[in-house]
Amino acid sequence: MCGELDDDSPGRKLEDHLYLSFLAHTRRLLAEQARARPDDAAPSAYADRLFSDALNRCSRDCERLDENSRYDTLAMQALVFARLAGFLASHVALNEDPMRKTMEALMHGYTEAEQLAPDHGHYHDDETGYGHPH
Repeated sequence: MCGELDDDSPGRKLEDHLYLSFLAHTRRLLAEQARARPDDAAPSAYADRLFSDALNRCSRDCERLDENSRYDTLAMQALVFARLAGFLASHVALNEDPMRKTMEALMHGYTEAEQLAPDHGHYHDDETGYGHPH
């Protein structure tokens, strides 16, 4: 149909690349966190477990879907968790500067994927310009 992307369009390839990159980074990050066995009583250990549980749930939910729905679901998940972060932060005392802490955590998560070593087992498509150098 006019205006819609077909399965072989550059937009579809970009979405597939972004989803496969998410999946590769998710698997690596979850494996790293599973190897790090922090003190179960520490607040940071709780935060790491909660993060891992949520990330694992997101990837499982996407993997259960049809290939054409995975990227859209991933994009929606980001909005849901941003909304949840805002909701939770609104219940924290203002003297703890919840907005600044939330924004710092958001930016940390945004750049975290860039800090992971590239996985050369994932999708590359240099013809579209969406792949990265080998």
